[in-house]
Formats: sequence, C-alpha cells, structure tokens
Amino acid sequence: MTSPSNSCLPDSESIRTTWQKLAGIVKQTPVFTSETLNRNTGSKLFFKCENFQKAGAFKFRGASSALLHISDEQAARGVCTHSSGNHAQALALAAKIRGIKAFIVMPENAPEVKVNAVKDYGGHITFCMPTLEARESTLEEVRNDTGSSFIHPYNNYHIIRGQAGCFFEMLQQMDEEPDYIIAPVGGGGLLSGTILTAKYFSKRTRVIGAEPQMANDAWKSFREKRFIPSESPQTIADGLKTSLGSKTYPIIMEHADDIITATEEGIIDAMFLVWERMKILIEPSAAVPLAALMENPEKFKNKKTGIILSGGNTDLRRIPWMEKRFHH
Repeated sequence: MTSPSNSCLPDSESIRTTWQKLAGIVKQTPVFTSETLNRNTGSKLFFKCENFQKAGAFKFRGASSALLHISDEQAARGVCTHSSGNHAQALALAAKIRGIKAFIVMPENAPEVKVNAVKDYGGHITFCMPTLEARESTLEEVRNDTGSSFIHPYNNYHIIRGQAGCFFEMLQQMDEEPDYIIAPVGGGGLLSGTILTAKYFSKRTRVIGAEPQMANDAWKSFREKRFIPSESPQTIADGLKTSLGSKTYPIIMEHADDIITATEEGIIDAMFLVWERMKILIEPSAAVPLAALMENPEKFKNKKTGIILSGGNTDLRRIPWMEKRFHH
C-alpha cells in the first residue's frame, strides 16, 4: 500500500489503517459515563478520555501519525515545531519513541508543566516571545540550523488523520452511534479529524465544535462564512487560542454541523464538575465541550452525546477555581 500523501484529504481507508498502525504506540483511551452529569445536563453523555493518552492529550495521535511518514533521511535530521504545550509534548515523545531528535520552539510564557514535560521527553527547547510572528521566525532559524522537518501542530493531513483515530476508536467502543459528538476547536486538527470520521463511519452523528467565547474565531468564521483569525485571545483554555489552518478551515466550514461557545466561568465550572464527579483530571481546554453543552442544554436534551476530553495537562499549582475563590 502506498503511504498517503500530505497533500490530499484523508479518506476512510487511511484513517482506519493509520489507527491500526498506531495500535502499539498510541493508547486506547477509555469512554466514561457519569449518571450525575447525565442528570445535570438532561443528556446521555459519553466521555472519550484523551486525558489518559500518552503525553496527556489527543495530540500524541497526530504527532505519531506524522512520524509514520518521515523518511529515514529526514529522521536523521530530526523534526521541529512551535507549540505552547500539548503538541510540543506529543511530538517530543513521539520522536523519542522513534529515536529521533525533536526541536521545539515554545513561547516564554508557556505553562511550566508543559515545558517540563517536553524536557522530560528529551525535546530541545528554544524559547521565543509569545507572538505567532516570533514563534514562526524562531522556528525558521531552528529549521535552518538543524535541517529538521517541520511538523505543523494541526495544518497537516497526517496530523488530522491521526486525530481522526480518536472518534474512530470511540465508535468501536460504543454500542451505537451517538447523536452528537462535541470536540474542542483551536487550530481545528481534532475537530477536522472528528468530522471526517463521522462523515465516513457514522453518518447520523452530528459534529459540533466547542470554543471559548473569549477565543471565538472559529465560531465567527463559521457564522460569517469567511476566515476570521484569532486575535489576542484571553482565555483560560490555553490549548484553544490558535486560528484555524488552511487545511482545517475548509473541512470545518463545509462539514461541521455547528460551533458553540462557552464562557470562562462555564469552562471553570465544567472542569470542576469533571474533577469532582468523575474523579478525573482534565485541563481547561478539555472542559470546553462540556461547558458549551451546559450553556446550550436544549440542543442536547435526551440525546446521546459524545464529548472528547482532549487532555489532562493542567498545572496543579494553579488550579483555576482555587485562584478564582482565594485570590480575588
């Protein structure tokens, strides 16, 4: 079988085979339910727990998928990327498993927990100013110095193909297809992959993107049917601050059923609920789909709704409700 290229949209066969090839590398994460949250929301919820994924987030699926397609010649020079967190960790770990170097450009204000993890996985970090321009120019320097291959965090079909495995796997774990699946949206890699999986394997499932109100560029783009970039978003959901990419934008515009938003207050409350009721640790970005559902309950009433809990890389020294309650 020829390896799928990075220039054509992932098809059903490549999503399935990528998921199969990654079976020994990527963890199969559990699907949890919660009677309390079902009662609270009036919906039948199924949580895909990517907070249990290696490197603590779904991003490991995409990074591992991308590394399936690196030639030995490219591998010898390593891979590089810019990321404030989860993709950085995922790529550093995927590279370590493949035995190659990972050069990571991170903004100097990246969460300490994520910086430490990248170091633990053997990633070589270069810090930059926290602007997209600085990230891109610093990455260009690193790439020129090392000859490494750039693995974009989301605007890459190999990445999208890997992320598609999240909902694909969830469908194997459920007795029947859900009415809805909600995925958080930042750059759109996970949402795009989820959309393609639904399109090929679960036609009756409607796909919803969830975004912080304070970083609602995808929501605006979807409403206005034109690309609107994310501009200085101020949200606790640090994984969802990025703009959509040239590959993710058209998939989302054409096939998403809706994009809904959540307030900052709602994100913190949803995160607290999951910690308290389900006894599992998620990061703010992962709480956004539940928060958005809780702020739009009528849409999901009595429906079977899948929610992707995208990751668990939260800084335990800075828990949002502690800060909210004790620092004001």
